[in-house]
Amino acid sequence: MNVPGFNFKLERVRAVRERAEQLAQQDLAEAISRHSDTEADLRAAEALLEQAHELQRSGAGATESVDPSELLAHQAYVERIETLHAERARELQTREGEVAASDARLTKASSEREMLERLRERRRSEHYRELARREQSTLDEVAATNFERTRA
Repeated sequence: MNVPGFNFKLERVRAVRERAEQLAQQDLAEAISRHSDTEADLRAAEALLEQAHELQRSGAGATESVDPSELLAHQAYVERIETLHAERARELQTREGEVAASDARLTKASSEREMLERLRERRRSEHYRELARREQSTLDEVAATNFERTRA
């Protein structure tokens, strides 16, 4: 008896969705990596800023006379570090948005793939139930024929 195998007609679509999910996973991993790098940059900028403030405080507490140009240079340095810190903080917010967007894309891609997986499993189950029904019908027919032969 020739048993037809299961053939899911949307297999190509399922494979494309699976690939889209893999790409979304890679995108999320890259976004998380960039976020981590930016967090490290922000922490480094915070440490620099703290050092600059400490340097400024120690210079302001000196009892000896301080050259005004040196005070201006310290102030300019502190302002540059504050600007760097603010840029890193904005960049971190941007990276957080990228991570959230990548996560949303991955969630959507996963649900689309899972939907097709469930459909494929449902179709496979229907296919095998139909095969079992046909096989049972054939066996019933053979049994009925054998019964008729033995009665005659």
